[in-house]
Amino acid sequence: MKAHGKAPVRVASLAELKLLRQTLAAQEARQVAELAARRQAERRSQAEKNLFSKAVGAVTPLPDGRRARLAREQPAPIPVQRQLDEQRVLREAISDEFDVSTLLDTDDALSFRRPGIGTDVTARLRRGDWSIQRQIDLHGLRRDEAREALAAFIREAHRQGLRCVRVVHGKGLGSPGRTPVLKSMVQGWLIQKNEVLAFVQARPAEGGAGALVVLLKPSLP
Repeated sequence: MKAHGKAPVRVASLAELKLLRQTLAAQEARQVAELAARRQAERRSQAEKNLFSKAVGAVTPLPDGRRARLAREQPAPIPVQRQLDEQRVLREAISDEFDVSTLLDTDDALSFRRPGIGTDVTARLRRGDWSIQRQIDLHGLRRDEAREALAAFIREAHRQGLRCVRVVHGKGLGSPGRTPVLKSMVQGWLIQKNEVLAFVQARPAEGGAGALVVLLKPSLP
């Protein structure tokens, strides 16, 4: 009796499975038919567009007279380009190959003064008659970085009307062979800057052999 009672359940399950398969097949067939119809409609629409284009030819849209054409406001100039140009000028303005040996006064400490500048100017610089208004420290910079930083510093100091500045280049004790390479480089760079009138080695309290005191030209009003 128990075995006879399970037979209807199995028959019902197979019937439901068969119905489910038929339903899924019908849905799949309907989706395929809809996709085919959609693609056919798209091809028909594209063919009609191409036929219209071939029949009419090139078309230029007419201007809409209802729209007012306003002049566009020009964007403000970007100062970044000016900064890049200034950096390029800095790189080209001073050379590492400049020979300064013939332009330096070889007294107890090397100094420089432009033609027409008397020895009293360098003497006054050594005495500290001009107060140091600003300084730049080039320690730890690579040669290219130091050159560009120094040129920018001198240009900006002159633009602001400063007369006396200090350039710290170090004594070269950490350089290979303990040779003050940056010191001679800085001297050559300063001589090539038109803003520089003279420079002397700093007094011991102001850096001594590791720094220069620089006198700048007066800036034009």
